Amino acid sequence: MINWWQKLIGSGLYTGYIPLVPGTFGSLAALLIYLIPGFEKPVYILPAIIAGSIIGISLGSRFEKVYGKDPAQFTFDEFIGMWISLLFLPKTPLNILWVFIIWRIFDIIKPFPARRFEQFQGGLGIMADDITSGIYTLIVVQIVLNLI
Repeated sequence: MINWWQKLIGSGLYTGYIPLVPGTFGSLAALLIYLIPGFEKPVYILPAIIAGSIIGISLGSRFEKVYGKDPAQFTFDEFIGMWISLLFLPKTPLNILWVFIIWRIFDIIKPFPARRFEQFQGGLGIMADDITSGIYTLIVVQIVLNLI
C-alpha cells in the first residue's frame, strides 16, 4: 500500500500519473523546483539529491510492489537525475534548456552502464540508472561549458 505522501513524492508531484511521457513531465516538475531562488546553491541542492536518492530507493521499491518493475508512475528518479544534471551550473535559461534536452536524451537511451543498473532489484534499480544518466549529463555539460 502507498499512502498519499508517498504517492505525492514518488510520482513526482503526481506527474507519474500523466498518461503520456510521465518522465518528461517529472523532469519539468524538477525544473520548477530548481527555479526556486537559491535552490541551485550546493548547500541546498546537494542535500536534496542525497536525501532524495535515499528516499527514492525506498519509495521506488514500494511503487514496484504495487505497479510492477520500474513503473511509469514513479517519476521521482527524474527529479534526482535532473538535479544532478544541473549541479554547479550558472542558472541561465539557455543552460536550463540544453541541460534538460541532454538529460532527457541520456535518460531515454541510458548509455552504459546505466541500462545495466536497471537490473538491480527494487528502488535501487529505478534510481541508479537515472543517477548515472544525470552524472553523464553533468560531465558533458561541464566539458562543453569549459570548452566555450
